[in-house]
Amino acid sequence: MKRYCFQCGNELRITDLDGKKRFTCSGCGWIRYENPLPAVAAFVENGKDELLLIKRDAEPYKGRWALPSGFIEIEETPEDAVLRELKEETGVDGTIERLIGVYSQRCKLYKNALLITYKIKPKGEYLCPGDDAKDVKFFSKKRLPKIPFSSHIKSIKDAQEMGKRKC
Repeated sequence: MKRYCFQCGNELRITDLDGKKRFTCSGCGWIRYENPLPAVAAFVENGKDELLLIKRDAEPYKGRWALPSGFIEIEETPEDAVLRELKEETGVDGTIERLIGVYSQRCKLYKNALLITYKIKPKGEYLCPGDDAKDVKFFSKKRLPKIPFSSHIKSIKDAQEMGKRKC
């Protein structure tokens, strides 16, 4: 399978640059870097010490529970993307309270995703699964289902630690 340069159309060749194999243009020298795919996740609590999760309706981990999340579109900011994904997957509108953290998630399909997680204050609690969600509901934070994404688990842990701090 041949690959071609987006800049000039010449064939790309695998070269060793900075100790890594990279596709480089044989004509203009353009380098195709493989970067992590940016994604967002929403950490949403209600007034009952419960966390909002979606049951995934798409691979990977179809049928498993996770934070409302998805990829950032090219024209979006991370903040716009997290609010869009929350609304699409759960029917919930919200406002961003704060950034929880940025996490790396290894995955087969995309190699590496970069997850940006925000704490969101919901505007109402009417839940309606949509988009890539088969179901949506609030779970007691003391009895969460098994979550398959290490980045989501770390996000939840960090958000709960932030909630314990007085300052």
